[in-house]
Amino acid sequence: MAETHHLSTEAHARLAAEYKDLTTRGRIEIADKIEEARLLGDLSENGDYHAAKEEQGKMAGRIIHLASVLENCEILDQISDSSVTPGVVVEIKFEGDETTEKYLFGSIEERRDGLEVISPGSPMGQALENGLVGAKVSYQAEAGTLSVEIVSIEA
Repeated sequence: MAETHHLSTEAHARLAAEYKDLTTRGRIEIADKIEEARLLGDLSENGDYHAAKEEQGKMAGRIIHLASVLENCEILDQISDSSVTPGVVVEIKFEGDETTEKYLFGSIEERRDGLEVISPGSPMGQALENGLVGAKVSYQAEAGTLSVEIVSIEA
C-alpha cells in the first residue's frame, strides 16, 4: 500500500502544475533535445545525446513520483496547532541542549525556505506525532536513544 502524503492546498496545486508542465512541455522539450543530438552523428560518443537521455530519465522519475504523491495524498484544509500533525511547524529541544530548533512536520514536498522537514514516517516523526507542547518523547536513532521536548507548535 502506498504512503499517504499530507499536503496543503498550496503544495497540491504546485505539484499538480509541475506534473502538468513536465508531462506536456517538458516531454516535448526533451524529445527535441534528443532529436537534435541524434542529428550530430555517432550516438556512442555523443555527449549531448547521453546528457539528454539522462535528463529524460530524471524527468521520468520525477513524473512517476509526482503521480504517486498526487494519487495518494490527503489535502489538509485546516491545520491545528494543538498537537504535532502534518503541516505544523514544531519547535523542539534535544535533551542536554540549551537551544531549540524548528522543523516542518510533514511531507518533503511541503518544504519551506529556512525549515528542515521531519517526516511522520521517520523515527523522530513517529515519536513526535500527536505530541503536545511540553511533552518529552524518545526515539531510537543510530547514535542510540535520543530524547526531545516539544517547545511549541505553530499552524
